[in-house]
Amino acid sequence: NQILISKLVILLAVAAAQVACSDHSSELSPDFYVNTCPAALNVVRSVVEKAVEKEARMAASLLRLHFHDCFVQGCDGSVLLDDTATFTGEKTANPNNASLRGFDVVDDIKTELEKACAGTVSCADILAIAARDSVVLSGGAGWIVALGRRDATSASRDRANKDLPAPNSTLPTLITKFKRQGLNELDLVALSGGHTIGLSRCVSFKQRLYGLNGNGKTQIVIDDGYLSELKAKCPSSGGDSKLSALDVLTPAKFDNTYFKNVQSLKGLLISDQVLYNSNKHKLTKKLVNYYAADEELFMKQFAESM
Repeated sequence: NQILISKLVILLAVAAAQVACSDHSSELSPDFYVNTCPAALNVVRSVVEKAVEKEARMAASLLRLHFHDCFVQGCDGSVLLDDTATFTGEKTANPNNASLRGFDVVDDIKTELEKACAGTVSCADILAIAARDSVVLSGGAGWIVALGRRDATSASRDRANKDLPAPNSTLPTLITKFKRQGLNELDLVALSGGHTIGLSRCVSFKQRLYGLNGNGKTQIVIDDGYLSELKAKCPSSGGDSKLSALDVLTPAKFDNTYFKNVQSLKGLLISDQVLYNSNKHKLTKKLVNYYAADEELFMKQFAESM
């Protein structure tokens, strides 16, 4: 049937992407620390598990931290660097300032790793492992993390402002920014599914509720009941730091409900809903439908895109 054929097409695309990218990851290996720090994966998992048990939201925060690291200069840990006299780092970029979380958990992981094998495991690798473990601990599928990344010694606030997608991005903007990272629409939709866990501040979706400049005209169609619910939490003036779940139904479970929400016009961010509502890019809508119907397919593609 059509769904099975479509699934086959997607899986073939995944296989092609793996072949195309294999040369770029030849320097990395899942066994990179097998001799120098054999306990590395267990140490990271243990700290992340405790952090997520204490606060379920931390899983999404660590996943987002890794994503924001990789989108600027690659997965090099640059997002962790504080400002210095010679450069302004990424922490204070618009998409990150007072928004990124999980730095304390990364510090805790590094502290424990230093006890096990001092000066061995890079912070960039810590972020990559912690992101994977966060997804698994939230109920998602795991993937093999290739290791051996080198930590950056510089960061770029300008690059962060330019490269990171904003929550009110249009679909063409999202596609452009993902392509800049070597990612296609398949990756865009699957990775957006990471919003199946976590919370977002009102400031990130007020434009979805009240329109540009608060003119009351919502740009992207939204379910009426959901709109009323969100407006009750997030007034047009003030309350920017109040939180709402990215996935209104299962906010702490990594599943495919995010895509069902988007189908029902209950995507929290503009950047979520445009995946389904654009008339010019029908592929993203098809992918939303596929992942909403087949959780296993979503899990597989999310892991491959990561």
